[in-house]
Amino acid sequence: MSDSSWGAPPYAGQAGYWGSTDGGSVQGAAPAGPTYDAPEAHQNRPMPIVPEVPVFAGHQDDDRGAARLGGPLFRDETFQDRPVPAETQNPEPMPDAPQPAPAPQKKSAGRDLSAAIGVGVGLGVVIVASLFVVKAVFVGVVAIAVVVGLWELTSRLQERKGIKAPLVPLAVGGAAMVVAGYVRGAEGAWVAMALTALAVLVWRMTEPPEGYLKDVTAGVFAAFYVPFLATFVAMMLTADDGAWRVLTFLLLTVVSDTGAYAVGWRFGKHKLAPRISPGKTREGLLGAVTFAMVAGALCMQFLIDDGTWWQGLLLGLAVAASATLGDLGESMIKRDLGIKDMGTLLPGHGGIMDRLDSLLPTAPVVWLLLVLFVGSA
Repeated sequence: MSDSSWGAPPYAGQAGYWGSTDGGSVQGAAPAGPTYDAPEAHQNRPMPIVPEVPVFAGHQDDDRGAARLGGPLFRDETFQDRPVPAETQNPEPMPDAPQPAPAPQKKSAGRDLSAAIGVGVGLGVVIVASLFVVKAVFVGVVAIAVVVGLWELTSRLQERKGIKAPLVPLAVGGAAMVVAGYVRGAEGAWVAMALTALAVLVWRMTEPPEGYLKDVTAGVFAAFYVPFLATFVAMMLTADDGAWRVLTFLLLTVVSDTGAYAVGWRFGKHKLAPRISPGKTREGLLGAVTFAMVAGALCMQFLIDDGTWWQGLLLGLAVAASATLGDLGESMIKRDLGIKDMGTLLPGHGGIMDRLDSLLPTAPVVWLLLVLFVGSA
């Protein structure tokens, strides 16, 4: 494209300038007389030559057929309006370029295993020592775990949902519930549960009525979910072989969780409940059942007075089912609250409630089956 295609008039002194428009002048001749006055010098300075801008072939001006310039000519024209050359739309990879192999993905446990194992061993030592030295000390350990679990649960409810379940009556009533179950059995546990629920209703009356129903409902739920279910552990301890019954309960629950984790991590492919807990698999459930049934047969045969191996098989199957349901139940609560763990008190484990999720619903199951199999004495 030449400079004249831009529509700019030629300037004086330029080669090819026509000195007149009447046809009387010849090309290249200067007009007669002075070419310009001094004040007009700034108007006749040679204009800089503007380089031609590349154009895209195939796009022409509608009125004059001139090729459209590469830059935008109008205010409403943007670079998005310009076509993209075909060779830049879908660039083909070079055939000889080596394709890097994808890095193999390693399965992750999702937690710090060293910290989890260390904390688990430490808790096991404290529990076993208190269990076989002085039974009352073990009851105190259970009461402390209940109070901490209630604190974690009520704190998460208030943080995530704005639900203010009264902690003071829950903590006092929960600890009293565990002690009453150990001293007075099931009757004492039920009476303490009723009094705790009543205390929650009365305590909440000291605050404005807005949200009263949801607060007391959450409080009664927390009283049943944490201390009342834990009371069955204290009731197991009242039997003559109570320490071995509690140890069997703890071993079967831990073995069930371990079997589910080990088998699911290694062979798990089919999700058990993806909307509730995406990490749990059907293969893991089979591992939990297998490990718990074997451990149950051994525990009932060698640890429980008058127990037999076939009773242990049934006990292990029930523990695997209740532990899995308990884990899923707390997973539902955590999904609703939008959290991963209930707390951070135990490194590698989360909070106390993250360790009680399988134990709490399993306690009444083990207590009932042991009573049916070998009695309550």
